[in-house]
Amino acid sequence: MDDHTAVSPSDIAATVVTPAGRVFVFRGSELLVRADDLALPGDDLHGHDWAADIQWQAMGEHLGQACVSAALARDATAPAGYVFKRLREMFPVLGENVAAVAGRAFQIAEWARTHRFCGHCGTPTVRVAHEFCMRCPNCGLSAYPRISPAMMVLIRKGDSILLARNANFVAGRYSALAGFVEAGESLEATVHREVEEEVGLRVRDLKYFKSQSWPFPHSLMLAFTAEYDGGDIRVDGKEIVDAQWYGPGERLPDIPPTDSVAGSLIRAHLPPGAIPHDAP
Repeated sequence: MDDHTAVSPSDIAATVVTPAGRVFVFRGSELLVRADDLALPGDDLHGHDWAADIQWQAMGEHLGQACVSAALARDATAPAGYVFKRLREMFPVLGENVAAVAGRAFQIAEWARTHRFCGHCGTPTVRVAHEFCMRCPNCGLSAYPRISPAMMVLIRKGDSILLARNANFVAGRYSALAGFVEAGESLEATVHREVEEEVGLRVRDLKYFKSQSWPFPHSLMLAFTAEYDGGDIRVDGKEIVDAQWYGPGERLPDIPPTDSVAGSLIRAHLPPGAIPHDAP
C-alpha cells in the first residue's frame, strides 16, 4: 500500500473499539452503507441499539481516522437507513484508497469471526494487543489472518497475448492465467505448473509486474509476464474452458476492470492497435 491506503498497525491498541471514524460492517461479502448516498457509516452509528452488541475489531488508523470492522451473521438485517451492498461492486464507489482499506477490513472481520475458538482445544480466543493475533489463553495457539499467495501470468508470443476464460467468469470475460501457490512451491514454479496444467504451454523469461491484495477471500495476487516457449493450447476443460491468442489490430474480449491487477496487467501489454471489446 502507498501512504494513502496504509493502515498503521502501531495504532491498533490505541484505537477505541466503538463505531466511529471509518466503520466497515460486513454480512458475508456485503458491506453496510447508507441507503441515501452509499457512504460508509461512521459516527451516525454511535449509540445505535443495533450496533450495541457488535464485536468491533480495531484496525488502526487511516489518514488520521480510526478504523473498525465487524462481521455479522449471514441472516443479519440492515438497520433503518442502511443497506448491504456487495463489496466488489462498491469498489468503484469507494475509490481506490478506501476500497483497499475496505478489503483489509473484510479480511480482518472474517478472520476474527472464524477464529473465536482455539482450533486445538476449543477454548475461546483472546485478541492480542498491538497485532492481528487471536491467541488461546489455555494452550497458547496463535491464529493470524490468513493470506493465500496466488500467481497471475500474461503470456506473450511476439506481439500477441494469451487470454483465457475461466469457467467461473461472468459471460464473455477473459483474463490472464492465475492459480494459488501450493505448499513448498516458489512463485516461479507455480507459474510454470499452472500454465502447463491449464493450457498445456511452456513459458520462459518470467518478469514480475506488481501485486494486489484481493479479499475474495484472502488472496495476495502476484502478477508476472512470461514469454511463450512452446506447446499448443490445450485447455484443461475444468478451470479453463477456452484460451486464445490475441494479436495486433484484433478485437479483444471483455477483460477485467482497471481496479484489478489483472486488468492493469493486460492493459499494460496490449497488442498494437488492439480494439476494445465494446468499441463501435
